[in-house]
Amino acid sequence: MLSDLFNNPLGFFFWLLALTIAITIHEFAHAWAAERLGDPTPRLMGRLTLNPLAHLDPIGTIMLLIARFGWGKPVVFDPFNLRHPRRDGAIISIAGPLSNLILATLCSLLLQILFHVRLPFVNFSFMGLFVYVLIGLLKPIIILNVVLAVFNLVPIHPLDGFKIVGGLLPEEYARQWGELEPYGMIFLLFLILPIAGTSPIHSLISPVIDFIVSILLPSAPII
Repeated sequence: MLSDLFNNPLGFFFWLLALTIAITIHEFAHAWAAERLGDPTPRLMGRLTLNPLAHLDPIGTIMLLIARFGWGKPVVFDPFNLRHPRRDGAIISIAGPLSNLILATLCSLLLQILFHVRLPFVNFSFMGLFVYVLIGLLKPIIILNVVLAVFNLVPIHPLDGFKIVGGLLPEEYARQWGELEPYGMIFLLFLILPIAGTSPIHSLISPVIDFIVSILLPSAPII
């Protein structure tokens, strides 16, 4: 993505803005779900906001631009404030990926409207320029929200999928599942490191991403 800065500055700006939106929506959704389930911790930490500065991690954002792998500031919640810690923790965790998929779907609907509805004076007017710019922005928003959602659903700590699985398992198995948490980063790094030119996690999630993107962006280039 960073290589586009000089080759296609406008495209780079679109992808950077889309990345900011995706991370902000994702982390805000975690904070909103925690607040609704009775835990004020994210609100007290200033995370119940749509201000991107509250959610972007500087190093994680730079890594996303350079290596297409990175992170935002994780939203911390206190399970002791939750009525049903495992279940509610899973709900808080799934709120992030779910919010990304909802946003991607809404943007897809808007994109279809812009493509198929003939707007008056769309060709040679300020409105026409706005529509073309909006179309150019919607595509990366859709793709990056799908990527962020699917990636975070991988059931490895510290990704959201780990707590989601823990909330779905019976209590006995959930305890055993929780014992894997200290090894999560080791597993994740192993999956991210490229082997034979590609990373295992890319091979794992790219078919899912391609399938969802093909529905939301018919005939769009697959990432």
